Amino acid sequence: MASITTTSASTFGSVDARWPFVYNAGNLAEHLGIFEQAVLIALVRPQTELGKEGYGRAILKEVEHRLQRSVAAGAIYSTLDRLEAKGLVRSELGPGTPVRGGRPKRHYRIQPAGLRALNAAREATDKLWTGIRLPVKGVS
Repeated sequence: MASITTTSASTFGSVDARWPFVYNAGNLAEHLGIFEQAVLIALVRPQTELGKEGYGRAILKEVEHRLQRSVAAGAIYSTLDRLEAKGLVRSELGPGTPVRGGRPKRHYRIQPAGLRALNAAREATDKLWTGIRLPVKGVS
C-alpha cells in the first residue's frame, strides 16, 4: 500500500499529496447543511405539539414530520451537539420526571446566531435558484 504524505499549511489548511486541493474546514463549518437546517427549523417553528417541547425525541419526531422520512435518533443528537458547539443552539437539563425514572430531559433552544445562520442559508438558497425554472428545456 502506498504511503500518503500530508503536509500542514497554516494559512491554507491541510494538503494531502493524493489530492491537489486545499481544504478550508473553518469556512465549511460556517455553512448549514440541509439536515442542520431541518433541526433548527424544528426548534423555531414546530408543526407538532410534541415538537413544541424542544427536547431530543420531540425534535426527532418534528424533523421526521417535516422531512417525511425516518431519521436516526443518533443523527439528531449529533447534529444538536454540533449546533451547540457552533453556538447556534443552547441546551439545559430540565427536572427529572417519574415517567423517566427521575432522569432529566435536555431541552434545546435556538440562539440568535442560529436564526442568523438560518436566514443566511435561506438567502444563499434563494440566490442559487434565482432565474431557474424547472423542468429545464432539453433535459429528459
